[in-house]
Amino acid sequence: MAVHTGTPQHPSESPRNPKAEAKAAKAYAKATRPWYKKKRWWAAGLLLIIIIAAAGGGAGSDDSKPTASANTSQVSQSEKPAAQEKPAAEKKPEMTSGQKNALNAGRNYIETMPFSKAGLIRQLSSSAGDGYSKADATFAANHVDADWNKEAVEAAKNYLDTMPMSKDALIQQLSSSAGDKYTQAQARYAASKVY
Repeated sequence: MAVHTGTPQHPSESPRNPKAEAKAAKAYAKATRPWYKKKRWWAAGLLLIIIIAAAGGGAGSDDSKPTASANTSQVSQSEKPAAQEKPAAEKKPEMTSGQKNALNAGRNYIETMPFSKAGLIRQLSSSAGDGYSKADATFAANHVDADWNKEAVEAAKNYLDTMPMSKDALIQQLSSSAGDKYTQAQARYAASKVY
């Protein structure tokens, strides 16, 4: 006949372990943090930027095309006073579906993470990205109404939140053609705001 000694037979009946409870509380607090405060999201964003940079890095001759398109659009903007004499229907032509979709995609990207103008064109037109034509991607970047200096500051803050960088290294990363592709002026402006 078995004798019952009164000692607990299951581990769940043992006295509570304060160390285990502290670990559980810490894990719970970590799990309930908002997504944007979790390092893995910033790391994933940084990884995405690096992948995009690597995908666009091989197209060295294509990098000059966006600036040519941007210059063309600047010329057309300087001709606006002449266009104001024309009827309203001719002032604002309808967007093609490609331009409209690229513009919407560009706005979504800008709302989600910081982009330079050239970086946004690369993301929208890359076969590893959205696959829009260079013309549609350039149109979107020209009409997305982004403050590129503000975008550069946000990118700089993201880098410094993820890893320590010197001011010079930050400027290099922001302005590199393999990095974020901000202009030197935008990269210096951003670095001056975060240092």
